[in-house]
Amino acid sequence: MTTFENRFSALTKAYEELLGRKNSKVALGNGIYDKYEFPILTAEHAPLIWRYDLNPLTNPYLMERFGINATFNSGAIKFNGKFILAVRVEGMDRKSFFAIAESPNGIDNFKFWDFPITMPETDIPDGNVYDMRLVAHEDGWIYGLFCTERKDPNAKKGDESSAIAQCGIARTKDLKTWERLPDLKTPSPQQRNVVLHPEFVSGKYALYTRPQDGFIEAGTGGGIGLGFTDSMMNANVEKEYIVDEKHYHTVYEVKNGQGPAPLKTPKGWLHLAHGVRNTAAGLRYVLYVFMTDLVDLTKVIYKPAGYFIAPEGNERVGDVSNVAFSNGWILDEDGTVFIYYASSDTRMHVATSTLDKLMDYCINTPSDGFRSATSVERLKNIIEKNLAL
Repeated sequence: MTTFENRFSALTKAYEELLGRKNSKVALGNGIYDKYEFPILTAEHAPLIWRYDLNPLTNPYLMERFGINATFNSGAIKFNGKFILAVRVEGMDRKSFFAIAESPNGIDNFKFWDFPITMPETDIPDGNVYDMRLVAHEDGWIYGLFCTERKDPNAKKGDESSAIAQCGIARTKDLKTWERLPDLKTPSPQQRNVVLHPEFVSGKYALYTRPQDGFIEAGTGGGIGLGFTDSMMNANVEKEYIVDEKHYHTVYEVKNGQGPAPLKTPKGWLHLAHGVRNTAAGLRYVLYVFMTDLVDLTKVIYKPAGYFIAPEGNERVGDVSNVAFSNGWILDEDGTVFIYYASSDTRMHVATSTLDKLMDYCINTPSDGFRSATSVERLKNIIEKNLAL
């Protein structure tokens, strides 16, 4: 056999084994959710027809021609009975694009569609696109809201890292053909982590925003915002109301942002968000949850102290280490919640829970008192109750 034939046979076998690998729950866990043994998507899950020129005449050594660096930060939706992820795929050239991966059970056997999403551009081309939130809105469209990044035209000469981030908007009926709409307009200089609420609110579209002064730093941006627009065709939020603000010495003291769209429960809207704090080793990203009122979306009614999911073990290592990030979850018909999260800007994972468990966690876990003394009192209360049993 030729070098090409040997490599092709080995690559095909390894790829098929990877896609067919079963994923098992990690034992015990914390009772809130179950994590799983393997990541659900990695760079190695990218199809061979993406990475290689499979013609032995033009690629006799079967070298990679289009390298994939990472698969992460995926939007999620249940569509035609399949668990669908709109994955941020990053090539070795650092450019990100979106691609659809589907699974029959939401836990394993994720497989990319043959072609990535062809995302139309606006009059000002995107330098990079990433972190799409998928929302099936009650208006009948599936919307994809994502970050569109462009080089800052006011950057000093020689500065090739300054950028401007805004919210790109596209919609689809089939996840294959996308209609690009104008970027969201808000009062904030920059926007990331914008999420569409799945229902109309007083006849308007509601959008969760993240006011931000600069590309990296939130600055005076106060936390997770909420705004309203009459139309998604030319979405314009004139005022942002802060729903969940940053707070000193918490897991969300530097910045925070909405994850996926909230889930509707009998007791309120259940939110998943990311929080960022600074450490001697750099920024640390974790996930936390809270609930807002069913009618007044700006009113937080429950918010457990601390983080919900944090990077653990191998999850802590990657392109941007010590990061857990989520922009997709799925509430299935039986009440199971599939929480899709990325670790360290490198790979995708899933954790599973139920709507009842998440409501119990959110409602009955004590909130943050914002001082060491209040944390001790919270702990003593639990200890005293247990010793009295």
